[in-house]
Amino acid sequence: MSLKKKLGLGVASAALGLSLVGGGTYAYFSDTAEASATFAAGTLDLSVDPTTIINVANIKPGDTMLRSFDLVNGGTLDIATIDLMTDYTITDANGNNNDDLGKHIRVNFLINGDKLDAPIWSTTLFQLKGMSPDVIEGNFWSQFFAERGGNLAAGTRDKLYVQYEFVDNGQDQNRFQGDSLQLKWTFNGMQGDGTAR
Repeated sequence: MSLKKKLGLGVASAALGLSLVGGGTYAYFSDTAEASATFAAGTLDLSVDPTTIINVANIKPGDTMLRSFDLVNGGTLDIATIDLMTDYTITDANGNNNDDLGKHIRVNFLINGDKLDAPIWSTTLFQLKGMSPDVIEGNFWSQFFAERGGNLAAGTRDKLYVQYEFVDNGQDQNRFQGDSLQLKWTFNGMQGDGTAR
């Protein structure tokens, strides 16, 4: 082997050795840390107790029927607003009636059972069926919630009083004899605005 090759091989070996030594002796301090986070969503759980608010037979014009039921918040979040949707079906017993019995059933919403002479809002089932939730909110729910601190708190229940009245209009209402009305109310509870936490 020539001197030039030996010298080149020696330089290459030395460079390789230095790089291994340098790489093996290079060290630094280090440490690690971990963080975790948990996000658990709350729940809205609105229910009505009892689920059958009223079941009466043999009503006649002029009759009033006071009933109460509880709105129950079984969830973990406060309910800030409630929408009420009304639907009903009518059975015309004699096939002789083209009038809507819902126009003759008035609903008087009350804050409590002691103030029967002062309903906070009255409307017929027929009108209620066609109303938007905003109209109902402005006429009833805002007052109902104002009496309860602004919401239906998580884990609580509040009693709602409703008086139904078969309005006696002073005219012949014989066409309603034997007719029936099946009412369905759907309550939809909603949370309030989010908050900084």
